[in-house]
Amino acid sequence: MDRKDLEALDQADPLASKRAQFTIPEGLIYLDGNSLGMLPAHVPSRLAEVATRQWGETLIGSWNSHGWFDLPRKVGNRIARLTGAAPDSVIVGDTISVNLFKLLAAAAKLRPERRVILSDDGNFPSDLYVAQGFRDLLDDGYRLEIVAPGDVMAAISSEVAVVMLTEVDYRTARRHGMAAVTATAHAHGALTIWDLAHSAGALPVDLAGAGADFALGCTYKYLNGGPGAPAFLYVRPGLQDKVQPALAGWWGHAAPFSFDLDYRPAPGILRNQCGTQPILSLAALDAALDVWDHVDMAMVRVKSEALCQAFISLAEERCAGFGVSLAGPRDMAERGSHVSLRHPEAYAVMQALIAAGVVGDFRAPDLMRFGFAPLYNRFVDAWDAVDGMADILARRAWDDPRFLARKAVT
Repeated sequence: MDRKDLEALDQADPLASKRAQFTIPEGLIYLDGNSLGMLPAHVPSRLAEVATRQWGETLIGSWNSHGWFDLPRKVGNRIARLTGAAPDSVIVGDTISVNLFKLLAAAAKLRPERRVILSDDGNFPSDLYVAQGFRDLLDDGYRLEIVAPGDVMAAISSEVAVVMLTEVDYRTARRHGMAAVTATAHAHGALTIWDLAHSAGALPVDLAGAGADFALGCTYKYLNGGPGAPAFLYVRPGLQDKVQPALAGWWGHAAPFSFDLDYRPAPGILRNQCGTQPILSLAALDAALDVWDHVDMAMVRVKSEALCQAFISLAEERCAGFGVSLAGPRDMAERGSHVSLRHPEAYAVMQALIAAGVVGDFRAPDLMRFGFAPLYNRFVDAWDAVDGMADILARRAWDDPRFLARKAVT
């Protein structure tokens, strides 16, 4: 494989035209869309319109005249299409952590006789922190059991109330089989919560087909909603009216503008809202989702697998002699849309790469992580990134005080 082979793949790529819809700094190879997606080029003008005309001129009337109040459901339905969810089963708002607390509380209440929350050590640590906080707050015998990813299926038992997993491991890109895990959980009477932070927008997700009970995800990675963009949550339609929100707020009330002193949950997915949502962030996310119109997620997955495979092959061919090795599965069907490479000086190598115009990120203790976003990453990006890494490793350019000193955000 040489660069010309990859250029030919780019020319034949049915998603190639999407790249022009993003703002891409000149000369930058951006392989960190799994942490923060690129800016869709039209989002600033949409934000300016919302801020200057809607907020600036229509003011409070915009809740009605510009549909602000319905934005969480509207945007949720746009995400539903990308995650295999039924209409009106996804709502946008709050953060992943807040939404996870809501869903843990909902699941626990639906299984009041059980006390085990099952997760794995590949889950994003913040999810585990939320579960620990939930456990300690209730102080009612709840246990958080954490097993290795490969041991999850065997650990599901009649004591488990909820199986709480991230579908794609944030470190190694290892992918759980959502349908199989959910079926096993249901066979034992347990519920499932799926974190889609590294799935939504990166690969086909079939929440309805898998029978998932609950799910949540962020929108600032592959969905390109911008830094701090609001998260989303999913509740299976058959459970929606059974959920009793632990974080009950006025936006989740059946009649929010009646200002009743007692809470009555809204029907369906709306009851999972709490307080007033961030309209500017929601507007930016709504605009960002325009780039996904008419995109076939199966096509996205085909390109994602090809990008990751090309990068892995090139990295092992050119960098293995410098102590680089693959983390995570080789089978593309078992991984998400990022590639992690191990190296004893992973942090410094990544900082040197970033300085050279190839942006990925680092995850402790020794992982260089490269995310491939099929809407804007090209096949030649894989070649150029590995070319830069091989040069840095060969010259030991990473062994420099500028690159060895740890920054606050890695």
